[in-house]
Amino acid sequence: MSTTVIRDVSVNGERRDVVIAGETIAEVVVAGSADTAGATVIEAQSLIVLPGLVDLHTHLREPGREDAETVETGTRAAAAGGFTAVHAMANTDPVADTAGVVEQVWRLGAQAGYCDVHPVGAVTVGLAGQRLAELGAMADSAARVRVFSDDGKCVSDPLLMRRALEYVKAFDGVIAQHSQEPRLTEDAQMNEGVMSGVLGLKGWPAVAEEAIIARDVLLTEHVDSRLHVCHVSTAGSVDLIRWAKSRGIRVTAEVTPHHLMLTDDLVATYDPVYKVNPPLRTAADVQALRVGLADGTIDVVATDHAPHPSEDKDCEWQAAAMGMLGLETALAVVAETMVVTGLLDWAGVADRMSIAPASIGRLEGQGRPIAAGEPANLVLIDPAARTVVTAATLASRSRNTPYAGLDLPTRVVATFLRGRRTFGGDA
Repeated sequence: MSTTVIRDVSVNGERRDVVIAGETIAEVVVAGSADTAGATVIEAQSLIVLPGLVDLHTHLREPGREDAETVETGTRAAAAGGFTAVHAMANTDPVADTAGVVEQVWRLGAQAGYCDVHPVGAVTVGLAGQRLAELGAMADSAARVRVFSDDGKCVSDPLLMRRALEYVKAFDGVIAQHSQEPRLTEDAQMNEGVMSGVLGLKGWPAVAEEAIIARDVLLTEHVDSRLHVCHVSTAGSVDLIRWAKSRGIRVTAEVTPHHLMLTDDLVATYDPVYKVNPPLRTAADVQALRVGLADGTIDVVATDHAPHPSEDKDCEWQAAAMGMLGLETALAVVAETMVVTGLLDWAGVADRMSIAPASIGRLEGQGRPIAAGEPANLVLIDPAARTVVTAATLASRSRNTPYAGLDLPTRVVATFLRGRRTFGGDA
């Protein structure tokens, strides 16, 4: 059995030696006291160790769009970003709306070995919004699906949404809603506001997101189920979720790194790298999202990693696909927007990027405390480092990062999946 000692590392603000034996954390002891005989030693005096990150919202594109990403390349990017588990969204081709497709994605993740892949099942057949998919069969499959979403499309029919919320109660599942009223966003290109008027692009109003959230939290309360709100992007959405939680409604929510940092002013460049769904919003929205994440109204950071081949992005704005890369830069963006600003400490980051998403996804062995007997799913980071993002060096098959050229804080030094190094050193 191989042994690794991460020596003199910060664990919850205290200097410790973390001993990994096989797939498990064998002990966490006072710095300098671990037995290192025969062990691989990582000197970590300036480093922090956190539970491996968990992403509730990743697009791995396989099957069907392997030109943009595969499960292997996407999970390699995830490991480089410090993730030990990701949830793979259902908008593949074929759609992940049956037990067979979710098991295929799950097995591809296991074969790649960079991180655990938990497929998200579609809510409706073919994402068409007309009839429920095989929710129970996907839940009972080898993939043990617990999160269901038509992400990329809203479950806009209120009766269908109610039935979905009722159905998943049987196995403690959750419906992750893409909150976008379709009639209010037809042909929309960017956030509706001053910039859309200046640029002459059709606006995407905040109320299109907020109206669906308001409806769905009330439906969730009515049937006493679990709702997860994907990629919250407006100040009004934060207020609605805060109100719903104050009533005891079982709603959780996520925010993306790009909605924590970027604003709709960037669209003035007409660079399609900034085209995303939901769109970049105003500086006031960004500030409300940061506060909501800090005070726990928003539960998690989720990347919405959305790779696209160059031909789908390197074109005129209106023809370009929506979406941005996120896995490899998520931790750095959260550090810049939340840690550097004093809104979160590293324990808060661990909660929002590991513990809480693992809980929402009902994952076993992920988002666990750094303690003896726990699975060794860990990320080792250098909080003092800074890195200039270079698109050409990313592990993803695609290059559509909005952060190219930016100097961001924090570097992932190593990622461990059940004791095996999946990134860093000789991984």
